[in-house]
Amino acid sequence: MAKQMMTSKAVEIDGKVTSVSRTGGHRLRTVAFQIDGHEYQAIEQNPEKPSRWAELARRGHQVVQFRDSETNRFLAVSVDGKVTVYGAGYRDTR
Repeated sequence: MAKQMMTSKAVEIDGKVTSVSRTGGHRLRTVAFQIDGHEYQAIEQNPEKPSRWAELARRGHQVVQFRDSETNRFLAVSVDGKVTVYGAGYRDTR
């Protein structure tokens, strides 16, 4: 989904097509979506932030953060399609 978001105007999640929109100030790509009735948001990494993820974005990597819309907590990050889930000991998935 992260790769679709960075290159298309819409993404397909569980057979449902959702439009990619842009945030107000920085014009970052974002997609709101639901899985099992729970709302999430995928947000393109702001390269101007002082973080290691932003550094990767500045270097040209496709970095997308995933946020739980209800708790406002970031749950995972995708860098060039490789997902890292936040939490105890970080867990890498594909």
